[in-house]
Amino acid sequence: MVRQPAFHVQHKGALRLKRLLRSSSAEIEFVASVSRHCLRARPSTQEEKSFLSSCQGYNYDEKYVGATSEAPWSADRLDQLKRDGFIINHTRVKVGAGPHAFARAKDKLQNWRHLQLGWASVDPSTPIKVGGKFGIVVHEMVAWLVNPLQVAYLRDGQEEAETCRSSVEQRNEMKPATSKASQAFAFGGGTLRGHLLAGEERFAVEWNEEDDSVWYEILSFSKPAHFLTVAGFPVLRFQQKLFVKQSSEAMIREINNDMPLKG
Repeated sequence: MVRQPAFHVQHKGALRLKRLLRSSSAEIEFVASVSRHCLRARPSTQEEKSFLSSCQGYNYDEKYVGATSEAPWSADRLDQLKRDGFIINHTRVKVGAGPHAFARAKDKLQNWRHLQLGWASVDPSTPIKVGGKFGIVVHEMVAWLVNPLQVAYLRDGQEEAETCRSSVEQRNEMKPATSKASQAFAFGGGTLRGHLLAGEERFAVEWNEEDDSVWYEILSFSKPAHFLTVAGFPVLRFQQKLFVKQSSEAMIREINNDMPLKG
């Protein structure tokens, strides 16, 4: 039997040890990051700002940063996202009609009214600007978590881009609708290191000049940020669906409550 040289065995052992240490270091960093934003009481504004300032860098591949702004995606882009383990969520609901409804919808989005749900919220004083960080504070049973994100892009004004039908209408395929948006306000938030998920979420309101309709849209792609969160992913998916439902209802309620009465 041919024996491998001792130095070769030692080299392979050193490589395995190096990979183990690197993996352990990543796990420790992830756990430490999560523990910093896991609190028994709702975090104060100062605590939230302090945590967000410590979160540096997106936790998903750079090639996908800003990807939600590209929708409707090509078949190749959609397949690429799915191959990399991302789950696509897309909801689009009509929230009103006319320029006043659009102005109200834009104002609600800019003031985070779509994310004031009690169990999940964002500090309403947080400005929406490219590169700006924001935290979604979530109540998880006996603890409060701050999930950090950063605004990857901002769209405001006249658009000639095709919009997307809901995932139900398109059977989860991001195909363009036949109409075009005349006015739109949208921004995308990318998850930072310390977030339980990895991915991006787009919030948008648009006014379609062809039929005067106003729409609210949520588009996201996400997956567990670390294998340590895989076990809890079904719970996170449930919360995602609950958030989409309640956020859509909140926007409809907020916009229509502010609409002037017809005389």
